[in-house]
Amino acid sequence: MGRRPEREAIEKFLSLARSGRSGSLVVRGEAGIGKTAVLEHARQAALAAAFRVESSVGVESETQFAFAGLHQLCAPLLDRSGTLPEPQQAALGVAFGLHGGAAPDRFLVGLAILNLMAEVAEEEPLLCLVDDAQWLDESSAQVLAFVARRVGAERLAIVFGLRDSDEGDHLPLAGLPELRLERLGESDARALLSAAVRTPLHEGARERILAEAGGNPLALLELPRNIRPAHLAGGFELPDALSVPRRVEESFRRRSASLPPETQLLLLVAASESTGDVALLWRAIAHLGLAREVATPAEVAGLLEIGVRVRFHHPLVRSAVYQAATPPDRRRAHGALAEATDPRADPDRRAWHRAQAVLGADEEVAEGLERSAGRARARGGVAAAAAFLQRAAELSPEPAARARRALEGAHAKYEAGAPEAARELLAVAASGPLDALPRARLELLRAQIAFYQSRGSEVPGMLLDAAKTLTPLDAALARETYLHALDAALVTGDPDRGVLEVAEAARAAPAPPGSPQPPDLLLDGLVTTFTRGYEAGVPELRRALLAFARHEPSAGSTGEGDDHRWLWLVSRAAMAVFDDDLAHVLAERHVRLARDGALATLPAALLVQSVMLVLAGELARASELADVQTSIADSTTAVPLLHAQLILAAWRGRSHETGEIQATLVGEAARRGDDTEVSLAQYALAVLHNGFGEYPAAQTAATRAFQSDELTHSNLAHPELVESAVRAGQPERAVEAMEQLCSRARASGTPWALGMAARSQALMSTGSAAEDRYREAIGQLRHSRMGGYLARTHLVYGEWLRREGRRRDARDQLRTAHQLLTDMGAEAFAARAARELGATGEHPRARTAQPTDELTTQESHVARLVVTGATSREVGAQLFLSPRTIEAHLRNIFRKLGITSRRELRELHLP
Repeated sequence: MGRRPEREAIEKFLSLARSGRSGSLVVRGEAGIGKTAVLEHARQAALAAAFRVESSVGVESETQFAFAGLHQLCAPLLDRSGTLPEPQQAALGVAFGLHGGAAPDRFLVGLAILNLMAEVAEEEPLLCLVDDAQWLDESSAQVLAFVARRVGAERLAIVFGLRDSDEGDHLPLAGLPELRLERLGESDARALLSAAVRTPLHEGARERILAEAGGNPLALLELPRNIRPAHLAGGFELPDALSVPRRVEESFRRRSASLPPETQLLLLVAASESTGDVALLWRAIAHLGLAREVATPAEVAGLLEIGVRVRFHHPLVRSAVYQAATPPDRRRAHGALAEATDPRADPDRRAWHRAQAVLGADEEVAEGLERSAGRARARGGVAAAAAFLQRAAELSPEPAARARRALEGAHAKYEAGAPEAARELLAVAASGPLDALPRARLELLRAQIAFYQSRGSEVPGMLLDAAKTLTPLDAALARETYLHALDAALVTGDPDRGVLEVAEAARAAPAPPGSPQPPDLLLDGLVTTFTRGYEAGVPELRRALLAFARHEPSAGSTGEGDDHRWLWLVSRAAMAVFDDDLAHVLAERHVRLARDGALATLPAALLVQSVMLVLAGELARASELADVQTSIADSTTAVPLLHAQLILAAWRGRSHETGEIQATLVGEAARRGDDTEVSLAQYALAVLHNGFGEYPAAQTAATRAFQSDELTHSNLAHPELVESAVRAGQPERAVEAMEQLCSRARASGTPWALGMAARSQALMSTGSAAEDRYREAIGQLRHSRMGGYLARTHLVYGEWLRREGRRRDARDQLRTAHQLLTDMGAEAFAARAARELGATGEHPRARTAQPTDELTTQESHVARLVVTGATSREVGAQLFLSPRTIEAHLRNIFRKLGITSRRELRELHLP
């Protein structure tokens, strides 16, 4: 009744999905507002349009069972899982408990679910309905939100029903398209009330019901059922203090309380068990000595329906029954369910019911929960493991066991992305008796949480304190913690406890417990670099980089001790020693491993690879990867890392875009006290101003960037400061940067290093010495991957030649620079080359528009991957899209380029 705009919106949504424009929708509103009715309308409309429909319902008591909601939705689709790539099959099998294996990354499970749904939708359009999504277990919610953000052209529609909460947005689903259900208008409300109440209704009573219901459909249906017949004709009073959903819940409570005690107990057992398993319900009530017939009054009252499954009339019935029960009755219900649950078939659910059934502490039950936590973690359900451990800690009679389980629960909460809950469990652990090693691990976790939440300047000191405590207790973990502290010092740019102080402290790190592993070599190399100087550190760093390059960690290996975790730092160390080949290899490996098994780390991996591509002058590819990075961060609800986008915008000469990203980064950095991000923003401004020839502004920004440990460690700030200071007429301000660059080049010896040093010397020189250095720089950089710096070196050499009055020679260099910079999309630098070329009397030819200019960033990325010979399935795996979506992109690419085949695409030149 009513809801015509909402019904039309649903029908249009389904029509688009059927035509190949997939989508997701969150139907949102307060309890009782009609979300389930709208989802049912979607079901009926989809069936009428020949859709396949699968559904799942979140249940409050299911939230601790990993992937429970996802399994409920997707179990009927698993017969198609054999079509998935092997890593996705394995991830799905482990997540659903079909077989053992390494704990899968939850977003790799998400990619498997996306492709599984896409396979099914190839045969017929697919509608997935997820009601009461606020009660999905965390793993299911994250996976389904990921899928909802990645759908494209699969003929797939996903609809969530989500109840409004006083606690704000349900984070995994936040930002998805919404259809908000408002209360019914007066005419629809009156019509619904008239249909619901068949007996004569006094006008005063009618108005009172309408006023109290406030347009909530469920309230209009339920409130009249609690009125005594005499009051229907003469008015009545309802409590004014309760919200409409609470009034409805209170209505259900009163109706259930009027039933026989045995029926109330059966209702409580059903409310305590979320699977809807009828056989389990009968076994549980038999344990309580109840006959099946006691269910009849509840069915007659319209509260419960027992058919193939046990189903409540509305979720509020379940919560009303459970909340109204006394603690002893709840324990009886859970105890009966524990006895009725097969310990072999479902040990975790049995352990959970036993935990709710005990009064006070119980070590045996706590041990069972701990075992359940281990099983949940093995399936990748870290949030579920945290819930089991938290309850195990609460039930532990011995303080030492309670503290140990609380600490393990805090680790699980932190891994699940719940730092505040982790802090609460840390407080429980800290209050108990812990041995020296667990207490040191507690302090380490406290520091890790602080870094996760704020990246504040206090974090390096916290990590150092933890490392010192760990040194006599666990040498391997102590060394890892010192490495964490060095990375944190570089990232935060703490002026009070800088990298040098942290590196000095790290000299006290214990020796490796066995033969040095790649992370051990990295720690030693960084400590030497920062305490004894760059020249002393380069050989050790290069040894560490080669060890990482030779060591191939398994995909998805992200636990303690796995080298994969350090590739973020290792790739930056390769930049520090000017080894562009190793930086490229290690950055590519980081991306590949993240794609195959640790998707949550992919944005950081893509960031490093994108920056390397910018420096190489491959701005189009860098833009494609930055686009994927942003997309994955959105899909995983991770904090977006905008560093690559900032550097890319600066090299492209896009002032407005650079300014916007810079303001965002600086604002966040100021909130956290993060000096490195401020310095990175200054580096970007230096590049931007150098591109436009605004040298005084570039010099100011570059000088600030040069004060950052991270920016000088990675050698990004040096060339910008030298170029801007010389061009601004203040070469003396660039002496330190040039000398440091030259010293590092001699130690490194790579073409990249020697080319950048020669370029800086040329800028600082005059006469034949300058020309020799310019030619040397170009010769060296040609043997490196650094195409961006090579093009800019042709530019500054051409500018020098013009100022020397050698117009013909200048034209050759400037023409080359203009061509290279134009092709790579460095617009401001290309314009600078054009101005200089014009000053020699030659006007550069304007760039001819190409058909590829019409491609979007994602279409360009698809085209580039297809040109390598990748299939649509392989491209989809790279971009986390379904093969059908890739095919849709290809059709657009072919249309824009005027071609009809992949062969023709391979013959085209892509930018």
